[in-house]
Amino acid sequence: MTGILASGAAAGGNGSSMVMIVLYIVVIGAFFYFTMIRPQKKEQNRIKTMLDTLAVGDSVLTTSGFYGIVIDVNEDTVIVEFGNNKNCRIPMQKAAITQIEKPDGTSSLDTEKKGKKEDKDKGDK
Repeated sequence: MTGILASGAAAGGNGSSMVMIVLYIVVIGAFFYFTMIRPQKKEQNRIKTMLDTLAVGDSVLTTSGFYGIVIDVNEDTVIVEFGNNKNCRIPMQKAAITQIEKPDGTSSLDTEKKGKKEDKDKGDK
């Protein structure tokens, strides 16, 4: 980095080389924001809204690949019933749920796509 500053000073354009360095830092920062930070925040918001709509009777898919039906919902835990055996009820964290399907047949992915389409339609008008 000091080599860049020294070469700029030798050429007599020290001010322009500093502007280029700041410009490079801004471009790299924008690149990191749009490729890593922004998509991660969007995914966190999607998961939060999905878990906020979780209700008793919803069919869920867990991170371990098990399908079950929600029996009880607490603040950060849920009790899920797995399989046809009514005795297999397991409490788990809400964070372990990756997909929700409502009893009316709509999944959390369907409602997300529908919301995006409605937002796009509002933008077209």
